[in-house]
Amino acid sequence: MENPNIGISENNRKGVIQILGSLLADEYVLYTKTRNYHWNVVGPQFNDLHKFFQGQYEAIDGTIDEVAERIRTLGGKSPATLAEFLKTTRLGEKPGEYPAASAMIAGLLEDHEAVIRNLRVDVEKTISEYQDAGTGDFLTGLMEEHEKMAWMLRSFLQ
Repeated sequence: MENPNIGISENNRKGVIQILGSLLADEYVLYTKTRNYHWNVVGPQFNDLHKFFQGQYEAIDGTIDEVAERIRTLGGKSPATLAEFLKTTRLGEKPGEYPAASAMIAGLLEDHEAVIRNLRVDVEKTISEYQDAGTGDFLTGLMEEHEKMAWMLRSFLQ
């Protein structure tokens, strides 16, 4: 671990980097699920959902890069393998399942809402326990992005 002199102790940076590593894993799993559904959606809403899922996975792809770069900014090494992501993700996968379009949307909504709940806890911990307001602000912005994506998914289900 690098040792940037940015006013956050090494132990606090390690704690924040661990939070960010779990978030990175969650984002990568959610990206992969969304991409899977982009490829495999069928039915009368195919065209709309195919494009919709693409917009969501592209947004998540940008988030993945931002989280990895935040880890590097704090002096950590960013996890970058599927094995590492699967070890630390807080989301589940369902290999070999190709649900109907409505179940795809519902599943993605559940995952976004789980990410949002985790981010709420992570924001508080990052600021209160680790004294890192910068990462707290960063996580708050990501939470707002997931809230918007969840709203869009919820709207498809109504």
